[in-house]
Order: sequence, then structure tokens, then C-alpha cells
Amino acid sequence: MSNYWKDLLPVDPYIVKSHGLLQDLDRQIVTLLYQPLIGFFPLSLFFTLWGELEQNRVWGKSSTHRQLMGAMQTSLKTIYAEKEKLEGIGLLKTYVKETEQERLFIYELIPPLRPDEFFQDGMLNVFLYNRVGKARFQQLKDYFSHPAVPEEARDITRSFNEVFAAVQPSEWKLSDDMADAMQLEDGQELMKEGQSKPVEVTDDAFDFQLFLAGLSEALIPRKALTGQVKETIKKLAFLYGIEPLQMQNVVMSAVDEHDTITTEALRKAASDWYQIERSGLLPELVDKVQPLRLRDYSNEQPPKPSSKEENLIALLEQVSPRKLLQDIAGGAEPSKADLKIIEEIMLDQKLEPGVINVLIYYVMLKTDMKLSKNYTQKIASHWARKK
Repeated sequence: MSNYWKDLLPVDPYIVKSHGLLQDLDRQIVTLLYQPLIGFFPLSLFFTLWGELEQNRVWGKSSTHRQLMGAMQTSLKTIYAEKEKLEGIGLLKTYVKETEQERLFIYELIPPLRPDEFFQDGMLNVFLYNRVGKARFQQLKDYFSHPAVPEEARDITRSFNEVFAAVQPSEWKLSDDMADAMQLEDGQELMKEGQSKPVEVTDDAFDFQLFLAGLSEALIPRKALTGQVKETIKKLAFLYGIEPLQMQNVVMSAVDEHDTITTEALRKAASDWYQIERSGLLPELVDKVQPLRLRDYSNEQPPKPSSKEENLIALLEQVSPRKLLQDIAGGAEPSKADLKIIEEIMLDQKLEPGVINVLIYYVMLKTDMKLSKNYTQKIASHWARKK
């Protein structure tokens, strides 16, 4: 983040595009379901970019980031940081087209998941539940649901061939001229209603090689590990903090008598595992670790830590706040009071897990290993203001 200016300058132009036509329903979904997850500013940025599109059009007109800074009355650094939250949650894709004269950014707005997809996502719905609580979550679910067609009602809809049985064969003939007319020119696409994809968890979030190491075909048939199953495994590993070797047991318990694995069975097995490990608690913010993109050190990529200070930084980047508190206490589970302090700060101040770990380490050193709520909140709010 400190070198954001290498990737983006105020004079750089950008143009907004939407992935299909955005609807009024999209506005409601983003406001009610996504805002609790990403906060107000990314939402404001999304709507500001959306506002640059004319009604029922997919492309906007070119502008500069300096104009965007003026419209939002904020710095380029803030826009750069908050834009990444839109990318991470699946609401924005960023492209760059470089020429000798300029560097043009293309911001493609992605429609949010439909309500049925969101509430069955397995990640976002759990994230939302922990952000807003049970009562508000139920209100939102009720708002985006409606009565289904009664089961006893019979479907008497006529099919296409029943209705158009009398159409002449000549009307189905495809001539060469028609085939040519149906082809789009290169670089063109037909207007459509936007379709969203579930949020992505990158491959580096889960080590499939370690997961499969020493695992026999009899325990987990390889044919059962479809693309959808692997994607679900990655998401569950990220959500619940399940290591590859622990995931072996989770997946084995999800294999049915037909040697297949369903996403529903996987989610239930992971939830059961987590509640056993955490004494019935749902995933919390305090179990998150510093995102890879924000780390200075990782096991896979240089630079590698060398000094004591660098080793400490690497450690604080790779453990969750809960694990750090546990390590400080010699392996004992942190108190609910300490966890509540940390979770409130993560929610209120929007600090990343790695920063929270530095905060814990700093406060413990300053206060004789006590996590004072008022002192910790005071330091956290100061750090948040200072970015």
C-alpha cells in the first residue's frame, strides 16, 4: 500500500464498464447485504462509478482519477485501498491498457450475487451473520424471500413444440446471409443482464498437494474431487481456518456411499469440525490472518526474514489474533473478554489481522501483559486515523 503511487497516478485516465446491465435490485442487494461486509466507503465508490454510466448503457466516458478524487473528496491512496475491497468481494474487476502515451484503467462493475446465491454461498452468508447478528440476518433473509409455488400445484405450461407445431419448415432454414448477420464483429459483445460469480479464494489459500499427500484412493476417490468440490474446499479452509491435513478428515466424513461429495455435505462436515474445535462458536474475525497481498514476508516468495525483527514481523503476519493471544498465554485458550475486545476493534476500526497482532503485542508489552480495553481502543483508533 505504501507504494500505491507506482501503480496509480491522479493523471491516469479511467473508464467505467458494467458486466451487463445493472438493475435496481442490484442497488438493494449491494446496500443491504454487501455494505455490512465492506463498509460505507467502498459502497460509495461503487455507486460513484455506477453513476458514470448512462441509463441502460454498459460503457461510460473517460475521466481521470484526479476528477474521481474531487468527486469523492478523498485521497488517491484511500480510493486505491477501498477499490481493492470491491475487487476482493467480487463487485469490481480492474483492467489496464498501456500505450506509449498513457495508462488507461478500465473498471468493470460486477453485479452482486442474487439473493438465493448469496444466502447459500457458504462464505458471504456466514460473514454477514457474524457482522449483523442473528436478528438482523433473519430480517434480511425474510426481505429477500417470498412464498414459493405450492407443491400441490400442477405445472400445465405448454412446450415450444406444442405451441409452434404448425410453423413451416422454411421458417427454420438458416441461410448463409443469416449466419453472417448473426456473427458479431471482433471485440464486440451483445448487451445482457449482468451475471455474477461467487467470491474467489485464490489457489495459494490451500495446499492441495499436501492435502492429497499419503491419502489413498479408497479414502477419498479422486473422481469425487470435482472442480466445484475443490473450490468449496478452498473456501471452507479459508473460512474455518482448516489446515490441509485436518481437511482430510473433514472431506472423508463428507464422502457418501456412492463415493461422491456434495457441497452441502462438505459444508456440514466443516461446520461440525469447527464447532467441535471451537466449543460451538461460529467463525469469528479473530480467526482471520493477514491477507497474502498485504504481507512483507511469506513462505513461498522472497524476501525471507533474516533479523529478529523481521522474523517477528513474519510471525505476526502469519497467525490470527486468537492464535497470538493463545501463544502469549502459553497455549491456553484466550478469555472471552479479551477476544471480545479484539473483535470489537476489528469491526469498529477496520484494522487488518496483522495490524491487530502488532497492536496486541505492543499493548501487552506496555501494560505488563494485560489487555486493557480502553488503552487498546485508544491506540487502535489512533492507528486507524493515521492509516
